[in-house]
Amino acid sequence: MGVFARWYAAMATSQAGTAVGAVALPLTALVTLNATPFEMGLIAAAQYVAWIVIGLPAGVLVRRLPLRSAQIGADLARFAAVLSVPLAWWAGVLSVGQLIAVALVTSFANVIFDVANSTFLTSIVPPEQLQSRNSLTSGTHAATLLGGPSIGGVIVAVLGAVPTLLIDAVSYLASAALLRTLPYRPADAGTGRVEVVAQIREGWRYVTGHPIIGPCMWTATAANTVCGAQHALFALYLVRELHAPPGLVGVLLAADGVGTLIGAALTTRLATAIGTARALVLAGFVAVAGAIVIPFGSGLRGYAAFALGNAVFAAGVVVLSVITRTYRQITSPPELLSRVMATVRFVSWGAIPLGGLLAGALAGAIGARATLFLFVAAAVCMPLSLVRSPVWHLRDLADFRSDPVPAA
Repeated sequence: MGVFARWYAAMATSQAGTAVGAVALPLTALVTLNATPFEMGLIAAAQYVAWIVIGLPAGVLVRRLPLRSAQIGADLARFAAVLSVPLAWWAGVLSVGQLIAVALVTSFANVIFDVANSTFLTSIVPPEQLQSRNSLTSGTHAATLLGGPSIGGVIVAVLGAVPTLLIDAVSYLASAALLRTLPYRPADAGTGRVEVVAQIREGWRYVTGHPIIGPCMWTATAANTVCGAQHALFALYLVRELHAPPGLVGVLLAADGVGTLIGAALTTRLATAIGTARALVLAGFVAVAGAIVIPFGSGLRGYAAFALGNAVFAAGVVVLSVITRTYRQITSPPELLSRVMATVRFVSWGAIPLGGLLAGALAGAIGARATLFLFVAAAVCMPLSLVRSPVWHLRDLADFRSDPVPAA
C-alpha cells in the first residue's frame, strides 16, 4: 500500500468514527443529561474554540514537530478523551461539564492534527494532483457524513447514545496505528520566541494581504459562522421542535453527507466547465439558498425541508472548501504553507465556536427555528465577500496576476 493510500485510510477511518460520534455526542447531552440550549451551544463552541486559542501559533508549532508524530499524538489524545465519556457514564458520574471538557481536548488535538495533515499531504502529492486528491478526500468525508450519522442513529437506537461513542474512540486508535506506518519527517530546527512571533506575523500578512486568499478566507469565515450555529442547534431543533426520534435524527443529519458528496463529485467538473472563480461565486449563492430552506415547515414537510436545505448548503460549502484549499496549497510559498493554513483556519474556524455560542444563547430566548433563520444573514456574506473582490472579475483563480504579496 502506497504512502498516500495509507494516509487516506487513516483519514477515512477516523472520519467514519467521528461521523458516528457526531450523532452520539449531542444526543448524549440532550437525552442522557437533558442539556439546555445554551449548554448545547457551549458543547458546540468547545469543539472548535482551540482555533481561537492556538490557531495562529499552530502553523509554527507544526513546523517544529515531526508531522507523523504530531498526528499520532493528536489521535491518541482524542481516543482517551472520547473513551472517558462511556467510562464516566458506567461509573454514574457523567455530566455536561465533562462533555464540554472532552470537546475542548478534542478541539486542541484537532487543530494540531488538521494543520499537520494538510501540510503532510503536499509532501506526498504533486501539485498537479492536489485538486483531484482534495476532491477525493472531500468525497470520502461526504461518504462518511452520509453513512456515519445514519448508522450512528441506528446504533444509538439499539445501544444508547453513550456506548456508541466507543466507535468514535476506537476509530482514533485505528487511525494512529495506520499513521505509524507513514514515513518519518523530522522537525525543523527550533526557533526563539521572538522569531516565532515574527513567523506568525509573516503568515498573517501574507494571507490578509493576498487579493484572492484574503477574501476567500472571509467567505469561509461566514460559512463557518453558520456551521457553528447549525452544529449547536440541529440536534436540538430536530428533537425538540420537529420531534424526530433518534434513528431519524441520524438519517436527517446524513443529508449533510449527501450534499457534501454531490459537491465533491461536481467540484472538478464545475471548475473545468465555468472556471474556479465563477464556481466559487455560484457555490456561495447555492449555500445561501440551502440555509434559507433548512428551518421551513413542520412534520413531514419540516423533515423534507431540513434534509433538502442541509444537502444544498453542504454542497455549496464543499465546493468553496475544495477550490480555495487547493488554491492556497498551490499558490502559497512552501515555507509559508503551514502558517497560511493555520492563519486561514484560525480566522474561519474560530468563527465556529462564536456562531455556536451565539446560536445557543439566541435559541434559549427565541427558539431554534427562528435562530436558524437569523443566521441566513451570515450566509449571505459568503457570496458578497467574493463579489467585492477580484474573484468576481475572473474565470479562473489562476488567471489572477499581481505583484507577489510580501511575506515580511
